[in-house]
Amino acid sequence: MSHQPPRLRILLVDDQALFRKALASLISAQFDLSVVGEASDGREALEQVRNLRPDVVVMDVQMPEVDGIGGVKAIRGAGRDVPIVMLTISDDDDDLFEAIQAGANGYLLKNMRPEQIFDGIRGAAKGEAPIAGAVASKLLEALRHGGVAPRRVATDMTAEEMTLTRREAEILQLIAAGLSNKEIASRLTITEGTVKNHVHHALEKLHLTNRVQAAAYAVRHGYGRPIGGEGPGPETGG
Repeated sequence: MSHQPPRLRILLVDDQALFRKALASLISAQFDLSVVGEASDGREALEQVRNLRPDVVVMDVQMPEVDGIGGVKAIRGAGRDVPIVMLTISDDDDDLFEAIQAGANGYLLKNMRPEQIFDGIRGAAKGEAPIAGAVASKLLEALRHGGVAPRRVATDMTAEEMTLTRREAEILQLIAAGLSNKEIASRLTITEGTVKNHVHHALEKLHLTNRVQAAAYAVRHGYGRPIGGEGPGPETGG
């Protein structure tokens, strides 16, 4: 008898109960996904995150009371690093950028195919940053022009916090170029696990939450030069 891995535990946050129930039914029909809780706004989302400890939060942006952006801020402010994927009808630039700056790990649209949403949830649980194709071009354009500021990069950070090793700086550059962990591992001839460790350490040093913010930071601080040029941007560590 084959042993199936435990299902990913999903928290759904949306003020439209009918949509929430329909999506919960679709998600729970997947062999590896399960909806363990629901909430109707950002305040309830924080309570459910505390009570249920889900693997992934899927949250709408536009909700009454506390909206999705406020919900992300509340969850991050409470020290919870659970992956949060925004699922919304809004492809508005401000909603997209505010969600990322608040600490969201992905941004999907409700008009996407169910399979794309499921894959986005799975990807977020693995540390990826699922972004709907319809809004990805906006994000990339903003990154190229320095239009998205990373969250919580304080000017009074210590030298130790700002110090990246040569390898961390190199990987940051590759993240800015859009490479996945697997592609980075192949390019640098190291394991994917080693890449994940370097990414984790770089995010901690820079007080960032996810790869999207890391890419924004890299572009804004000179790590985003074309691959094959003079190498990564600023570095002070060995």
